[in-house]
Amino acid sequence: MVDINELKFDSNGLIPAIVVDDDSGDVLTLAYMNRESLNISLEKKLTCFWSRSRQELWLKGETSGNYQHIKEIVADCDRDALLVYVKKDGPACHLGNASCFVDDLMIREKEAHEKFTVCGLMELIKGRKTEKVEGSYTTYLFEKGLDKILKKIGEESSEVIIASKNSKQEAVYEISDLIYHLLVLMAEMGIEIKDIIKELASRHVIDKKVKQEKMTS
Repeated sequence: MVDINELKFDSNGLIPAIVVDDDSGDVLTLAYMNRESLNISLEKKLTCFWSRSRQELWLKGETSGNYQHIKEIVADCDRDALLVYVKKDGPACHLGNASCFVDDLMIREKEAHEKFTVCGLMELIKGRKTEKVEGSYTTYLFEKGLDKILKKIGEESSEVIIASKNSKQEAVYEISDLIYHLLVLMAEMGIEIKDIIKELASRHVIDKKVKQEKMTS
């Protein structure tokens, strides 16, 4: 365990805090803490930073609702930087993005889909609900409400059935549309991906028990 007195704050009394998503391992943001904000973070188990631009304490989520619940704080070997692992209630970026790090300076030589995650897409969709973006189709769906979202899911479900009669490629395209609209529905209803995983996992256990019962009967 590192004592707070062992940390090396800079000449302005600040230490960089790199915030990391505890689930995905993605870097969410780089912010700064002073002793007071770090103590508040430790006490509340919510990220609290020092805003260099406003020169004031900044409890993340206090105005937006996008709180970051701290799971672990790790100091580096020189004691002059922190890794803060969090479970987040919403987008980390004030622009509605899942992470503040979205603008490439140099693009890695890898396929675009390798950077994609369903969790990342879900966070982007949530961001379009909390931070309205003009011209965004996702924002449009949220503004129209539940009935519109459900109507689109019905339409996309029918298109999946039709496409699956034609070809694998068409089926993949339409299934992707359906999954996107299902994620929008989940965001609208406050359903998390982990809720679905938990439900599927419980069904898997039940299914194994049923198979065992059949084998022993």
